[in-house]
Order: sequence, then structure tokens, then C-alpha cells
Amino acid sequence: MTETHAEFLAEKAVDAANEMGAYEYLWMQPGMSVRRMAALLGREGAWLPSELVPQDKARETWAEVIAEFERRGVANFGVRLYGAWTYPACLRDAKEPIGGLYFRGSWDLAESPRRISVVGTREVSPEGRDRTRKLVRQLVASGFTIVSGLARGVDTIAHTAAMEFGGRTFAVIGTPISESYPRENAALQEALANKYLVVSQVPVLRYKRQDYRRNRLFFPERNKTMSALTQATVIVEAGETSGTLTQARAALDQGRRLFILESNFHKPGLAWPAELERLGATRVADFSQILEAFA
Repeated sequence: MTETHAEFLAEKAVDAANEMGAYEYLWMQPGMSVRRMAALLGREGAWLPSELVPQDKARETWAEVIAEFERRGVANFGVRLYGAWTYPACLRDAKEPIGGLYFRGSWDLAESPRRISVVGTREVSPEGRDRTRKLVRQLVASGFTIVSGLARGVDTIAHTAAMEFGGRTFAVIGTPISESYPRENAALQEALANKYLVVSQVPVLRYKRQDYRRNRLFFPERNKTMSALTQATVIVEAGETSGTLTQARAALDQGRRLFILESNFHKPGLAWPAELERLGATRVADFSQILEAFA
């Protein structure tokens, strides 16, 4: 194939409902994974999901998705599809670009000039809580959009602090936009969807039908997407097995900046801070170091 991606798109109309229906249908096939989907949609000739799925199956599947959204009270949403011109260019930096995503709220936030992810452990310490709030206050004052994953702990503090300090924030979640996790963050997720932005790459029907334990695999995948959607990630606090480290490694792989707060280097038993610093992460002892990196 010799035509460029832009030339292809210029000549072909993209029906979002048909494409997302096909995308959801592909996710329902046995053995489908992020890696396999990326391979399918990235191979030469397979530009769009509809090229791999019969149109009647795509339409039937999309009708199921809409019915699920109606049942869950999701009235307004948008989509971004790999292969369409609206697909965020920054997501192509991911090792395995996601094929499609859903969002609620203002997509403009995902394209704001300064986007930084603030992440960390669910079991945040009192000191970590204070550091998160202080960091977010400084970032907001410097014009950053705060991005996090709406999880318990550092993520929740980052979102709520950004709102409290009059800043911009959006969430990249590990469930479909029709679900919320943890349950105690349902109101916060709705507030973000109504006033800011909530993004999800999780296929609605696959999530609904498979064993809940397998759905946990979507959380580390969303961390990779969160990194790709932002220009930098800051780790406030994390343990040796934290899912945050998936995002840290993805940031380095994607050519994004990775900042680690100094306090992590002084906790006994933590090997990851020094390891990631050797790989290119920046140890942050003062907020000015983050500003200097963006200068």
C-alpha cells in the first residue's frame, strides 16, 4: 500500500456507530487483547474495524452498547477511533495504540497545552496526601491540566484538589464510562463527566460479560493510555507492586517525562525509584524542577 494515512482518510467517510460497533464486536471474540487488537488494526490494509466485521454484526453490537448506556443513564458521550482523523495523535506514541475510546465531557481538555498526570498508591499516607495537594495547587497555578485515574488514594486527591483550586482536570478510568470504580467515587466521576472530562478505552460489552476478575487487566492498560495522553507523569507515592509503575515504564517507553517525588527515594525497601531514575526519570526535590522541564 502506497497511499498515506491522511490520503486514505480524505477519501473515506467514517461512520462512528458502525466502527465502534465493529470494534466492540472484535473485543467479544475469544482471545482478544489490547496487543492483538493493535496488531489487527495496525496491519497493512486493515485501517478500520469495519473492514474486519460484517456490517450487520457491527450494527447489532452497537445497538447493544446503546441499550447498555441507556440502562445505565449515559445520555451524552463521544468516541475517538484509531483510523479516523479525530484520533489523538499523542496516542499513536503508545507501544500498542488503543483501537477506540469513549469519553464524556469536554474533549478539549485532552488537548490543552499542558497536561500532566499525577498518580500514586491507593493506600496513601497522610504525608502523601499533603504532598499531592501541595503539588496539584502548584501545578494548577502554573496552568497545568491535572490528569489521573479516579482510583482511591492519590488519584482521588489529585482530581478533587484540582477542582478545589480552580484548575482543570480529567480522568482516564479502568472501567467503561457506564461504570464507576471504586463505588464511592461515583459522584466524583459524574462531576468530572459533567464539568470536565472522563475517558475510557474499556469495551462496554466485553467488560459486562466476562468474569469480573479478568476485568482487572483493563486497569494497567488504562495507565499506559493515561501516560500517552499527557506530556508527563508525576509519581507522588507508590509501593513496589503498585499499578502506578506500569504507567511509569510506559511514560519512559513513550518518550514522556517521568518525575518521582524525592520522598520515595528515602523509604526503606523501595527499589523502583532508583531503578526508574537510572532509566531516565527525574528525581524531584523542588517544584521548580518540573517547571524547568516544561520551559
